[in-house]
Amino acid sequence: MNTENKIIFNKGLVNEEIVQNDKKDEVEEIKELGKATVSTEKGNIHCLTVIGQIEGHIVLPPQNKTTKYEHVIPQLVAIEESTEIDGLLLILNTVGGDVEAGLAIAEMIASMSKPSVSLVLGGGHSIGVPMAVSTKYSFIAPSATMTIHPIRLNGMVIGVPQTFEYFDKMQERVVQFVAKNSKISSETFRSLMLKTGELANDVGTILFGEEAVKYGLIDSTGGLCEALKKLYELIDLKKKEKANLN
Repeated sequence: MNTENKIIFNKGLVNEEIVQNDKKDEVEEIKELGKATVSTEKGNIHCLTVIGQIEGHIVLPPQNKTTKYEHVIPQLVAIEESTEIDGLLLILNTVGGDVEAGLAIAEMIASMSKPSVSLVLGGGHSIGVPMAVSTKYSFIAPSATMTIHPIRLNGMVIGVPQTFEYFDKMQERVVQFVAKNSKISSETFRSLMLKTGELANDVGTILFGEEAVKYGLIDSTGGLCEALKKLYELIDLKKKEKANLN
């Protein structure tokens, strides 16, 4: 084997090693951040999962399954700016969590120009509701549920009128966001939020898949196949619009 052949052979080994390292990094990203990018002839999509409890300003105990908003926000910025990603698939199975963090994520997704589709599996509860409706189109599995209830706070609360005003304004932000990004009216959503008798010793409403669609909260029932099909449709439509502009 001459020197030139050795160099070519070594380059082949280096390239193979780089590919293997890239694959390892991708697997680690899926494990740690719950994200993956899928490339097909139909388009390149980024899959982002929101599972467990949404962790915001307060760090939750290590035994809690969490989605950290400081991990999600940079991903959304990268997705919006990337020329290689055509759309976002958001998969939710969350009990809710930090209201401000969840609403911040929902606002960012809603403001993205790229096609986006959400899929609620298991549950999309509490602040998970605004996140589910923040995409261009939303799906919910027939067996999945969504819990709609007033804003709550754990721990010590200062008993002054200003505290109530803060909660009332924060709650109104959630109501208006959901009404703006879905087919449900603010009055209907507010009535579901404040409904008594449906939750034991509590206030609120639990909606199953078909009910969420009936109220106009979610666009359609379906699973992964339907969500991907719709996302590819939106990507194709976006590409055609861009071609026409050019």
